[in-house]
Amino acid sequence: MRDLAHWKGCPAPKPVLIEGRYVLVEPYDRAKHLNALWSDAFGGMAINPLLKYFSQEDFSGIEDFDTWLSAVQQKSGWVTEVFREKASGKVVGMANYMRADPANGVVEVGGVAHGSAMARSPLSTEAHYLMARHVFEDLGYRRYEWKCHSENQASRTTAARLGFTFEGIFRQHMVSKRANRDTAWFSMIDREWPLIKTAFEQWLSPDNFDRDGRQKQRLEDVRATLAQEERR
Repeated sequence: MRDLAHWKGCPAPKPVLIEGRYVLVEPYDRAKHLNALWSDAFGGMAINPLLKYFSQEDFSGIEDFDTWLSAVQQKSGWVTEVFREKASGKVVGMANYMRADPANGVVEVGGVAHGSAMARSPLSTEAHYLMARHVFEDLGYRRYEWKCHSENQASRTTAARLGFTFEGIFRQHMVSKRANRDTAWFSMIDREWPLIKTAFEQWLSPDNFDRDGRQKQRLEDVRATLAQEERR
């Protein structure tokens, strides 16, 4: 654990452009990204099943999506980052820095939505690697959080795969879509980041993929091997 004797907090997250090998993480721009997210990444009205576990009501069209996204940015302070596939130039998903607590060095990644083009590809892994790296290395945060509906097994699986540690269930945490939501909490912290970072970078290496783009090693296995070597 770092020495906090002279801790002065961290800067608040701001929109940022981060370039990876496979994906660009870029700040949300309504004119550039609204329709691309709605139509290209999320398939129009197919967005509602995709965002089943988000707390907002179902969208009736792009106008509702626009209103919701503007509200969480302006009223809740979300910093929306858009994922663009470098090879095709297409917008493929988004995530947000949210509930930032700069004084304590804590921030959450949430409002995560991966379009179908991100499935079975390195895109989502690299996007989250880049966002985490920015939090820990550029901004100096101590704790990075991931929270989701306890019934959202896909999100829980993703969090664990990316290296977040499950911390427990907050019972009756929220009322979501006129129903109870128990929330699963995950985190990664600064002293864990060096190993998690190395695992990300080894997994994302072109050497880890065959000619058909299939992974040779799972991210979880790369991380476990590194942890075992660290204990020796």
